[in-house]
Amino acid sequence: MQLSITKFVGPTDQSYWGSSFDQSPKLKAQFRRLQLTSIQTSLFPTRSPVELTLQIHSSIRMSTEAPATMEIETVPSGSTPESNALPPKPKFEPLKAHEMSDGRVQFRKVSVPPHRYSPLKKYWMDIYTPVYEQMKVDIRMNLKARKVELKTKAETPDISNLQKCADFVQAFMLGFDVPDAIALLRLDELYVESFEIKDVKTLRGEHLSRAIGRLSGKGGKTKFAIENATKTRIVIADTKIHILGSFANIKIARDSLCSLILGSPAGKVYSKLRQVSARLAERF
Repeated sequence: MQLSITKFVGPTDQSYWGSSFDQSPKLKAQFRRLQLTSIQTSLFPTRSPVELTLQIHSSIRMSTEAPATMEIETVPSGSTPESNALPPKPKFEPLKAHEMSDGRVQFRKVSVPPHRYSPLKKYWMDIYTPVYEQMKVDIRMNLKARKVELKTKAETPDISNLQKCADFVQAFMLGFDVPDAIALLRLDELYVESFEIKDVKTLRGEHLSRAIGRLSGKGGKTKFAIENATKTRIVIADTKIHILGSFANIKIARDSLCSLILGSPAGKVYSKLRQVSARLAERF
């Protein structure tokens, strides 16, 4: 059976199909496909049949569902939120000495030995001037307690100045000259180390006197040679020895003094000092 179609007016117009349309199921199926194709073509002319079918099913499903309410916040296109922007860093002035200690005044006291009263009175202005005017630390002599007292004030630029001044006064009390001891105020790598002869070897009587003589040498020649070779300052006060200098230089001077205490001849110590001073000159 052959069906001829002369004109297609619309998807629902059945007047041109004849009476055989109601009798043949095959013709009904063909008509249904043609009807669906015409609807898709008229609604979505540029899409494929698979996409059209999915779009029709989704539109039908969305029409049957209840519309959901949603609040949408609109952001202007010109303004973008700056989430990564950080606030500027605060700028604080450095704390002063009295502010670092919550306004408390700090003290240091240095005892004055009896044999250093006269030198302290003689060189008092040489000690007072750098401590008070340059380091901005108050200093006074307490005659009743026999101590030199130091304390900070509001103008003290650094809290470490108090300890430097205390070390400077203590070095003077140990017997160092003011020009040598004042280096403790200028440099941070200088120290004072003290030890006794009995810490190296137990000596009594004339043996102790000869050991002190070997340390000093004739007219202080041995002591000066060690000081010049190691760039240190040495004070020999009875059985106590004080060394002022850097850590490495103090170690070299201490080894040389210990060798003299143990009985090494001065010539052997000199030769060793020449080797050490040559190595120090190559290093610096």
